[in-house]
Amino acid sequence: MNLARLGLRAFLLLLTCSGALALSGAPAATVRISGKEYVRVTDWARSNELEPRWIKKEHDLQLGNGSYRISLSVDSSDAQFNGIGLRLCYPLVLREGVPLLSQIDVESTFRPLFSPPINRAGRAVKSICIDPGHGGTDSGFRIGSNQEKKFTLLLAQELRDQLVKAGFKVSLTRTRDVTLDLPVRAEIAKNRAADLFISLHFNSAPSSASTVRGAEVYCMTPAGAPSSNARGEGSGAGWFPGNRLNDKNVCLAFNLQKSLAKELGVEDRGMHRARFQVLREATMPAVLIEGGFMSHPVEGRKIFDAVYRKQMAHAILDGVLAYKRQVEPKSSR
Repeated sequence: MNLARLGLRAFLLLLTCSGALALSGAPAATVRISGKEYVRVTDWARSNELEPRWIKKEHDLQLGNGSYRISLSVDSSDAQFNGIGLRLCYPLVLREGVPLLSQIDVESTFRPLFSPPINRAGRAVKSICIDPGHGGTDSGFRIGSNQEKKFTLLLAQELRDQLVKAGFKVSLTRTRDVTLDLPVRAEIAKNRAADLFISLHFNSAPSSASTVRGAEVYCMTPAGAPSSNARGEGSGAGWFPGNRLNDKNVCLAFNLQKSLAKELGVEDRGMHRARFQVLREATMPAVLIEGGFMSHPVEGRKIFDAVYRKQMAHAILDGVLAYKRQVEPKSSR
């Protein structure tokens, strides 16, 4: 083979490899702002075969193709992925007319949704630990005589029954009205070799009872990023054991948020990030679900109703099944 032909083959191979990098979402050049790394949205979008276009010039941006649709807004952390809400770690910023997305969101928010992580061969999602929030001396939110701890347990029991019927092995961190310290909850799931950990809660906003409602699902905040929960549990922005499975946490949380929003028809408050202690110490994919607002006059009555809780449990089951289909190797199904 002569050198000319060898050179041509090398050149064609380089072009082929370059094309493969583009299709797999090769990292775009970064820009540093206030100590944080950002990428140009247009570069990142095109590397993932997404077409960017302004819906409202220099304010609302949409990226899309036949499979994905992302909605972003300048100076906002609120975004959507395929019509489902999620909270970015950092707001989208605009510099000299160029929209910039944080590198943390590129890697820790969107990449797991584009390319869900796959379990190793033979590793199926079989065992689930459900954590009914609060209990015993910790009543959680109170609305009149209704205490959050009662309804998280009732939802957990309904969810357990539906998961078992679907073929899962299920355990609860508590099966009655007892006090259970936060560190113990994640430890129980670890000791039972659970494949997933799901903590159940309900929200309350008494000062805005007539307006604030909807469901939101939390997963672990990436190291170096701020949490989006108002109370900000978890000191600092460092690394915790729960960060080992960031990608799977995102996939689980997003699938659950999608299922709750679509099946229950509740207001989609989005996928959020937090350093709740039950998430910080989890050694398996873990989420915390805020299933709705007990304080809302309509949504609260639904939460207190067994029929609605059955529907909510079914939505959670469907979210778990969607996650299972994403992460399991075909040989494990």
